[in-house]
Amino acid sequence: MTKVLQRIRIIFVEVEVKKLTLIILSSITDFWDYCAKNKMETVLITGGSGLLGKQLCRKLSERGYEPAILTRKPDNKSDITNYYWDPDKKEIDNKAISSADHIIHLSGVNIGNKRWTKRRKELIMDSRILPAELLFDKIKESGKNLKSFISISGTGYYGSITSEKIFTETDGPAEDFLGNVCSKWERTAERFEEIGIRTVRIRSAVVLTKKGGVLSRLSTLVKMRIGSAIGRGSQYFPWIHIDDLCNIFIKAFEDPQMRGAYNGVAPDCKTNKEFVRTLAHVMKKPFWFPGIPAILMKILFGEMSLILLTGSRISSEKIEKAGYVFKFPVLEGALKDLLKK
Repeated sequence: MTKVLQRIRIIFVEVEVKKLTLIILSSITDFWDYCAKNKMETVLITGGSGLLGKQLCRKLSERGYEPAILTRKPDNKSDITNYYWDPDKKEIDNKAISSADHIIHLSGVNIGNKRWTKRRKELIMDSRILPAELLFDKIKESGKNLKSFISISGTGYYGSITSEKIFTETDGPAEDFLGNVCSKWERTAERFEEIGIRTVRIRSAVVLTKKGGVLSRLSTLVKMRIGSAIGRGSQYFPWIHIDDLCNIFIKAFEDPQMRGAYNGVAPDCKTNKEFVRTLAHVMKKPFWFPGIPAILMKILFGEMSLILLTGSRISSEKIEKAGYVFKFPVLEGALKDLLKK
């Protein structure tokens, strides 16, 4: 009788162990299934070391994404994953491509930092086109199933002109320098559609940031009590708060319905004179009129002065119809946020 009870006890223990093992295995399987379904997506960014790229990385991290940047000089101590690349040499760390779920292409030298010499123009063009071509070639070669490719472009696509026309995404590119740059930039991005990758192009206006950029320069002049319009001041000044532009990029890869070109510009369109006057009001400083003579700007900046002396209205209707709600739709609110201490 004792032996029978011992045998029953052994069988019972074996059954319980098997049940426990099955439960553990099932739990492990469920855990990995959950992880697979809720995997932290990796967003690879070109131009990630710039003002816009850094802000975008912060926002992506806050939303639970894994940002990574491509750079010629990787920093292993950075909180953000760095991958080496050199578009001029057509070199890139293959891990950057294999780990990416989405790519946001922000690369390009600043168009307003230096005079547009022949060499500078080549650099402005190449710094936007060559990186995208390298990414395209590597992705096509690897067969990587990228979820989306999001590229920045510029409202310079519509040309360096001043008119009463309100430009929309259906308008064609201008035939001037910036129009050609933006057109070729976007055509390179469109190649990703050819290999089945959803592509979005964001035509960004002037980006307003706390540090650096146009706002920093203008606010310095206003602070010195010499804030004034540039030229006649009647040229329009399309703008966007950096937070809104970052949020539009995030919406672009999160929203599978978004495809093609969208203007990244705030709805509150202002002329140059209205912009500087609003800035002076927010800073509680005087606004001077008449403006800085156009001839002086041409002497100082050469052909680059066009981006200061011209400008047209750009529509934000398409991105708003896509469901994006601007955090800073009005200039005064945007300036107060960026200039607060």
